[in-house]
Amino acid sequence: MSTLLTADEAAFEALFPLKPFRIRHGLAGDARLTLPAILELVKAMPRDRIEYNSGKAAVSQDPTTTPLVDLDPEEVINKIETAGAWMVLKRIEIHPTYKGLLEQALMSVATARGHASLKDAGFSDIQGFLFVSSPGSTTPFHLDSEDNFFVQIHGDKIFNVYDNQDHAIASDDQIEHCITKHRNLKFEDGYRAKEMHNDLKPGEGVFVPYLWPHWVRTKDTYSISVAITWKTKAVKRRNDLYVFNSLLRDRGLAQAAPGARPLLDAVKLTAFRTINALVAPLRQSEAIRRVIRSIVLGRDANYYYRAGKAEKAK
Repeated sequence: MSTLLTADEAAFEALFPLKPFRIRHGLAGDARLTLPAILELVKAMPRDRIEYNSGKAAVSQDPTTTPLVDLDPEEVINKIETAGAWMVLKRIEIHPTYKGLLEQALMSVATARGHASLKDAGFSDIQGFLFVSSPGSTTPFHLDSEDNFFVQIHGDKIFNVYDNQDHAIASDDQIEHCITKHRNLKFEDGYRAKEMHNDLKPGEGVFVPYLWPHWVRTKDTYSISVAITWKTKAVKRRNDLYVFNSLLRDRGLAQAAPGARPLLDAVKLTAFRTINALVAPLRQSEAIRRVIRSIVLGRDANYYYRAGKAEKAK
């Protein structure tokens, strides 16, 4: 395989895309993933694509009581060694430079596996999430709504992934809540029996499958990491059903889990995607995105606008 994003061929053959495995990459040291470049990206990103808070969160953190930091986004980057903060820049593919980085990384995997294009390899809806964290910062236990090559760029990090194939850790109702309201899950010590523990250094990473819960902690220096994500048609279909079910449930209408009633699922998908297509042009506005999230996902959907006193005073 290309040296940009690699893993043992046996791991890909045996595990991809259903189970996690270790990967290697050639992105450590890339000028686009250094603090000066990230500072410029922060300045260019819409505010609703920047989430940050104190890194002193618990593994099993209640999102309504997440501790904050009294800094604005640019200060977090400038003071990352001492800020005690955790930050994620969401959807970095909206910047052409980072769109190219993500596609180049995934194309190295596609080519190595005999595919002529990203589409042929099933890599669609490609998105990137760039994490910058102070030493000792924790990303609480949560799950994500996409497949993910997580790569460590700077600093050392603990990355623990948990098997949820039987929904013993997160039920369908909890998965729906994570996808539509907030990603955090409650962590129980009994989950450790299902843990894949990873100590990551720059140049290393993990493939995290769709809906596999995980929590993360930086070690003794600041950390830079990137989640290179994508959604297959099947994943997008399931996510759309979770979102539409949540919207109906919030209006007092009980819903069966995705897959339980296939014919009804097809009707829901048609309705949801018709509505979504009408709303899509409005999402070009950050203010409208904020309103739509509140209507569709509930009053806590814009949690990442919470910030410290310094930003609130602006």
